[in-house]
Amino acid sequence: MGSYVPNTVEERKEMLQEMGYSSIEDLFAHIPEELKLKRELDIPEGKTEFEVRRDMEQIAAKNRVFKTIFRGAGAYRHFIPAMVRSVISKENLLTAYTPYQAEISQGILQSIFEYQTMICDLTGMDVSNASVYDGATAAAESVAMCQDRKRHKALIAGTVSPYVLEVIKTYCFGNGIELEVIPEKDGLIDKDYLKEHMDDRTACVYIQHPNYYGNLEDAKAIGDIVHEVGAKYVMGVNPISLGVIKTPAEYGADVAVGEGQPLGLSLGFGGPYLGFMACKEAMMRKLPGRIVGETVDHNGKTGYVLTLQAREQHIRREKASSNICSNQALCALAVGVYLATMGNEGIRQAAVLCTSKAHYLAGELEKLGFEICNKAEFFHEFVTESDIASWEILKVLEEKGILGGYPLDEHHILWCCTEVNTKEEIDLVIRILKEVQKC
Repeated sequence: MGSYVPNTVEERKEMLQEMGYSSIEDLFAHIPEELKLKRELDIPEGKTEFEVRRDMEQIAAKNRVFKTIFRGAGAYRHFIPAMVRSVISKENLLTAYTPYQAEISQGILQSIFEYQTMICDLTGMDVSNASVYDGATAAAESVAMCQDRKRHKALIAGTVSPYVLEVIKTYCFGNGIELEVIPEKDGLIDKDYLKEHMDDRTACVYIQHPNYYGNLEDAKAIGDIVHEVGAKYVMGVNPISLGVIKTPAEYGADVAVGEGQPLGLSLGFGGPYLGFMACKEAMMRKLPGRIVGETVDHNGKTGYVLTLQAREQHIRREKASSNICSNQALCALAVGVYLATMGNEGIRQAAVLCTSKAHYLAGELEKLGFEICNKAEFFHEFVTESDIASWEILKVLEEKGILGGYPLDEHHILWCCTEVNTKEEIDLVIRILKEVQKC
């Protein structure tokens, strides 16, 4: 069995001699004997590459891959241009991570700068960071960055994704922020409740638009309510939806965040995904993570550097408003390539197709007797209610190789359509469900 330690025995001896030691035991002689493990670690013996590959293939074979998907709920199947994989698979980009040494990192720094620029263009905001771990983290960080000395209360829409709400709750607990959930009313936030609970202690209000049920909130009216008391307005958005609906900036948002997975990142169990964050210039110095800036070197050539990094994030961590740094720069690169390849018109077309196909599916399901629960306009997700149990509907579809919507409870399903769903696929779902009703 080979060793995973890259140094040879000879190299290790040479290093020990250079430090003045004759053995590993001499190197660690200062550690008390009672603390040293006198036996082998209780772990299985190592395996060969062939054995590891075989075992992993057996585990992977347990997965079921659906070619037809009508499920979203936070992770979406979209068309990814071949250009994305082609660019990010280049070795010098695939292995790049922390660009602290600007003089040798101009390529990756430029790609991040372009990513930031396109996120600002997409959201209408002034400044973007170099992304964070995922959309839920971005949401939680956005709430944390809004508190100040006098304002420590956050109002969070009850119509946000449940997993996003859980992450926000965790952040608020750690940051000493009072969190209050705005109840929902007919799949939208209760604006009357919001008005009643706004006060001079409110740091921010966070909504999701479109929300978890696919509904478009009354975003402009909500923003007006928030700003009347001097609080910050934070919007979580689906980036593809911005191809057809107003930008967060047009709704008056101070901060815009979201999950970047629809922008060129494949569906994956757990990711890696990307949380984008953008804000108005006035909040720029509170924006967590990295920001790449454009400058000029001593020869007058354009250059790129990390800028506006809070010292506390790295050294005085206990005083930091955020200790987050960034996510994998590779994810930001993929999003940047996707946005550059698709362009404004490509994003708009994808958004139009998502909307039209979702409404077509909703209309056909309604003809079958499914009740469409969405009382407001929706983007590409919607909720149905049926007398037939959710698990029964989804089981029949799975047997036909189709991953149906997400079951909210025994009789409610959250459906999703994207541009990759064909009319033939939608019609097939309808034919299958007709047979279910006959049974």
